[in-house]
Parts: sequence; C-alpha cells; structure tokens
Amino acid sequence: MDTIFLIFVIVFSAIIHEYSHGWMANQLGDQTAKYAGRLTLNPLKHIDPIGSILLPLILIPTGFLFAYAKPVPYNPYNLRDQKWGSLKVAIAGPLSNFILAFIFGITLQLVPIGPMTSFLYTIVYANVLLGVFNLVPIPPLDGSKVLFSFLPASALRVRQVLEQYGFLILIVFIMSFSQVLTPIMKFFVDLFVGGGPRF
Repeated sequence: MDTIFLIFVIVFSAIIHEYSHGWMANQLGDQTAKYAGRLTLNPLKHIDPIGSILLPLILIPTGFLFAYAKPVPYNPYNLRDQKWGSLKVAIAGPLSNFILAFIFGITLQLVPIGPMTSFLYTIVYANVLLGVFNLVPIPPLDGSKVLFSFLPASALRVRQVLEQYGFLILIVFIMSFSQVLTPIMKFFVDLFVGGGPRF
C-alpha cells in the first residue's frame, strides 16, 4: 500500500468518523456540533495538527499507521435519549467507517483488476483500521463510551480509573498489544473485499 495515500485516506475517513458523531448527536437533539461549525465535511474544520499530521508521520517507521481528527463536541445532557444516547453517538463514528469499508469493498469486487484495485483495497483497510481501533474500550476511544453505557453504577471506580489513566493505558496498548487487533482487522477486511485483495 502506498503510505502517503494510506495516510490521506485515514485522515479523511477520520473526518467522516467525527462528522458522524456530530450528525448523530444532532439527530438526537444536541446541536452543539452545529453551533460550533463542526457539522460539516470541510477538512479544515476537523484537521488536528498533531493527530491528523504529526502522529501519522511519526508512526510511519513503526508500520502501524493511525490518525485522528479533532473530536466533535456534543453535550450528552441535550440528548433526547438519556439512557442510550451517548452509546448511539459513540457508535456512529466506527459505524461510518464500517459502512465506507462495505461500500468500497463492494466496489472492489465489481471493478476489474487494475490500477484502481490497490487504491480501493487501501480505502477498505483504512476504514476497518479506524472502525476496529476506535472500538477498543480505552478512553478516549469510542469503545470506552460503549463500555461505560453498560457498566453498572457499582463500577463507577472502574470508569474513574480508566478515564484518569486512559491515555497512558492506550499508549501501552498501542506499543505492546496493538497486534491483537490484526486478526480482527483481517476478518473484516476479508469480509468486505470478498476473501482478500485481488492483486
């Protein structure tokens, strides 16, 4: 895969990911993202200098490429669905990436093998990467918000510890355990492209 193209796709897919959070929150009654000017696909509104540019460049030598856009703000207290609203907003981001992976995976299966094949496969791969990685239940990733939606009140201490040390735990996970995601990613990539790349 061409590294520069992969970084570009990851960044743009991360923008769609963040937009989807804002869109879902808006659908559920919270217009915070809209008022902040973030309910748009304009890249200039979402690009984070560190997460969208510096981080992927630093990660190139490691072989594990990742990027993120500026988180879209939302106020959970404005959501009409107070029980599951935060869960819906959280899951909207990864879901948007899986939808993109599905669409481009179908396209990949329909087009003849040629120059576009590698590009389409890269788009599928990048979106599966974002979707799977963001579902890891470590703050500030979306997976933590999914986890917190199901934790009982008695597990408040667990949530507090994860929120306090989440970024450190995430760094350790990326450095030591990120390869555990490889078989999960392979499963979804193969699922979306019909068994694997055709080039």
